[in-house]
Formats: sequence, structure tokens, C-alpha cells
Amino acid sequence: MNLSTTRQLQIQRPGLSQFHQSKVSRFTKCNCTPFLPQIHSLKSSSSSSSSSSAVKSRFLVTRCVSEKLSDPFESDPGHGYVSDQNQMVQPKKTSILDVLKQANSLLPHAVLASTILALLYPPSFTWCTSRYYAPALGFLMFAVGINSSAKDFLEAFKRPGALLAGYVGQFVVKPILGYLFGLLTVSFFGLPTPVGAGVMLVSCVSGAQLSSYATFLTDPPLAPLSIVMTSLSTATAVFMTPLLSLLLIGRRLPVDVKGMISSITQIVVVPIAAGLFVNRFFPKVSSAIRPFLPPLSVLVTACCVGAPLSINVDSVMSPFGVIVTLIVIAFHLSAFIVGYSFTGIAFHREPDLKALQRTLSYETGMQSSLLALALANKFFQDPLVAIPPAISTVIMSLMGFAMVMVWAKKKE
Repeated sequence: MNLSTTRQLQIQRPGLSQFHQSKVSRFTKCNCTPFLPQIHSLKSSSSSSSSSSAVKSRFLVTRCVSEKLSDPFESDPGHGYVSDQNQMVQPKKTSILDVLKQANSLLPHAVLASTILALLYPPSFTWCTSRYYAPALGFLMFAVGINSSAKDFLEAFKRPGALLAGYVGQFVVKPILGYLFGLLTVSFFGLPTPVGAGVMLVSCVSGAQLSSYATFLTDPPLAPLSIVMTSLSTATAVFMTPLLSLLLIGRRLPVDVKGMISSITQIVVVPIAAGLFVNRFFPKVSSAIRPFLPPLSVLVTACCVGAPLSINVDSVMSPFGVIVTLIVIAFHLSAFIVGYSFTGIAFHREPDLKALQRTLSYETGMQSSLLALALANKFFQDPLVAIPPAISTVIMSLMGFAMVMVWAKKKE
């Protein structure tokens, strides 16, 4: 191609970008043979051989270049170009953090709505009697198991000190606080012994799954750590809860240790193990049912919060109930404060100290009050034992999410 032809091409397409111009340099690789018959048909008998050669050359070059100039506007399978300047969206692997985000986006609103509805119109939840508590809790544990895998927890196990602190907060700090507030309930406020036993029972159960979601809302990177803490306390609750109940309540009320172990195994251990089994060996089944778990979990949690409150609404709204409510609030508040302060002292050199303090505060202050309620209804004959767990189910959820709102606003 001569210089005049190159200038002609530049005049014909002045708007080419540098990227497109780089494509022009490849025009010599085109196969232009199929167009030769068309060129010969254009020649006239009166044309000279030199003019015919010039027309042929100009047509070949123009056709070849135009084909190459159109390449950038088509996808190149070798390089993966797309017509849009935005990069291709890569499929994202589903993690437990994504599940938590999708599963519980409406959970705080559902808890608050069920609380208000139970107080204003108790019959809306009275159908959900105590016989449904164990299956409901088992379903929530199954959802935890099916959304969990070993890969989600590898990073969390790199912080054994934090895991140990969370476990101590659950089964050492919290039972001590529960024991002290249980004594105050009976000795200082003069309430019946079963009410004090109910406060102690709340302090003996494992951590609440809501604590993991609370951590996710304020400090997403530490959500796996919170999940591991809650999972460890939940898995060992089959032994720790009956043992602590025997130590704290056994002198006041009879405690069926063997029955508690059997019940916790059925409610907690078996559903989590079943979820892990399905997730590991039947991934297609797990993927099929996982999208339905978030709305069902929110619905079940709302019922578990509203049902105990609606059934015991008369007791809660009475002067007796107000005192118990204040005791439960003081118990949870002290657990939140101790967990936060203890972490600040033990891990003052950690780079993410504030986030770790918030995480361990949630773990210490929030526990599975629903499990305590199920145990109270099944293993204690006096119905007064179930009142503190029923109130704690609501208070713990409301206080936890109130702290989420405060800490999230401070971070902003």
C-alpha cells in the first residue's frame, strides 16, 4: 500500500481511536481473494491495464481494512472483549455472609412488629403454644447447619484467644451474672423462687444466632468469628446447660440433667448435624432449599418472639411482670457491658479492638432465650419459671438491635 492510500484511509475515518488504529496494522493478514471476481467485473474494456491495477489495489486495501476496523465492535473469543466498557460480571460464590445478609434483612423489623402486635392483639400469636417451640428452634438450627461449611470458619479459628474469650463470656461470665440477679430477684425483690430460677436458666443456655447477625450489621469481617463462637457454645450446650442448671438451680428446684441432655441433643445437635450433612453430601438439594430458608427463618423467629409474650401478656403487664422485665433488662445490660469491657482489657493490643469488643459484647449479652423457654416448659412444673425466658426472648432481641443502631451510627 502506498502513502496516498494510507492518507486516504485516515481522511475517510478520522474518528478512530488509538485502539482501533492498532487494529489497522493487521490488515495484511486478511484473505481478500474472494473479491477478485467482483473487481474484474468492474473493469471496462476501454480502461488501460495500469488504471485497472490501481482500482484493484485500492479496492482490495479498502475492503480489507474495513473488515479489520469492524473487529473491535465484535466480541473476540480469544480475548474475551465485550461491547460494553464495563467488565463482565463474574459469578460470586455464595458464602455464609451472603446468606446472613439475605436471610435476615427484615429480622429487626419483624422482631419489633411481632412484639407490638403481641402486646396490642395477643390472639395473633396465642395459637403458637409451647409445643411448637422445640420444632421451631430445631428448624432454625437446621438452617444454621445447611448454611455452614468448614471453609467459612477457617479464618475464625486463626484467633483462638477470641474464641476462648467468647466461650468464657457465654458459660462463665453470664452464669455468674445470672446467679447474682437470680438471688436479687428472690432476696431483694421478694419474688417467688421459680422466677429467680428462670433468670438463672436464661444465663445457662448457649449464645443466640441473632448475635451473629448483629455482628454482621456493625462489623461484617468479624461475622464468621461470631458464628464460630455461637456454634461452639451451641454444640457444647448439650453438656454445659444441664451442668450449670444443676449447679445454679439444683438446690432450689429439681433439675432433670439426663432429660435436658436428650432434649438439647434433639433440638440443637441433630438439626445442625443434619444441615451440615445435607450441605456436604447433597449440594443440589441444599442449593434448592436454601433460598426458601431466609423468609421462613424470619417468620419462625417472629412467632417465637411474639408467642411467649402474647401468652404471658397479663403477667408481663402486671406490676409483678414489670419488676421481672426490669430485672431481665438489667441482666442483659450488665452482660453487654461486661463483655465489652472484658474484651477491651484482654485484647487491648488488637488492631480491630473496637470491632472485637462489639462482637464479644453481643456474644455475652445475647443468648438463646428460646431454648431456655423450651426447657422451662418441659422440665419445670411451675409455670413461673418460664416467665423470665419469655420476657428475655423479646428484651434480648430489642436490646441487641438497639445497640446495633447506636454503634452503626457512631461508625458513620
